[in-house]
Amino acid sequence: MDIKDKIVVVTGAASGIGTALARRFAGAGAKCVICADLNLAGAEKVAAEIGGVAMGCNVGIEAEIASLIDKVESEIGPIDLFCSNAGILMIGGVEVPDSEWQRIWDINVMAHVWAARHLVPRMTARGGGYLLNTASAAGLLNQVGSAPYGVTKHAAVGLAEWLALTYGDQGIKVSVLCPQAVRSEMTRGHEEGVAAMDGMLEPEVVAEACLKTIEAETFLVLPHPEVLDYMRLKTTDYDRWIGGMRKLNRRFGGRVEGKV
Repeated sequence: MDIKDKIVVVTGAASGIGTALARRFAGAGAKCVICADLNLAGAEKVAAEIGGVAMGCNVGIEAEIASLIDKVESEIGPIDLFCSNAGILMIGGVEVPDSEWQRIWDINVMAHVWAARHLVPRMTARGGGYLLNTASAAGLLNQVGSAPYGVTKHAAVGLAEWLALTYGDQGIKVSVLCPQAVRSEMTRGHEEGVAAMDGMLEPEVVAEACLKTIEAETFLVLPHPEVLDYMRLKTTDYDRWIGGMRKLNRRFGGRVEGKV
């Protein structure tokens, strides 16, 4: 997809990868970039900088995603690219309370489901569209110290795969972003953590990788190319891979180390 003259929505646009995506798409000539975030003031700041439009949205609530899509399509125009980018991380394992599991599930997984539910029928009716879903390398590998994050990011990748194989014949293109550590508020204080072993990328580098992937219309966005090697090791010898991850778990004491 050529971004020029396209209408683009970015959730989680007030900071980090979301801000970088909004800036990069605007720079690539998008007709309008809608900066959506729970932090409306932050979204407004980014939108003012790039000549976009800010809208408030809590992606953990289906009605707010539906409202966002309705408002954009009725007031601005048909959405060409929807970047379901907002996400959260929490520390812990199976002891994490059910309420917190539900919260991270809604934001990291169901937000992608709801966006597709309310947008894919519109896109297919007009011949196609593009979804960029932010997951994480944790969705391909796993996350030392955070079961909720690793599990929800695996689910996010699985959903993206399903959307691609189910709606590809109807013109829906799907890409899934799976970086390791990216400099953001989420990773502040984790600069020496396990996710940063291959380097902590600036959000702008990640946004550029997303743009190139969208232009090429390919599925995986891997700003850290090492992740592909880790995936191959995992599928070649699962037990060896788990052994290596156990070593990392011992080394980092089970502490969560931030990804996206």
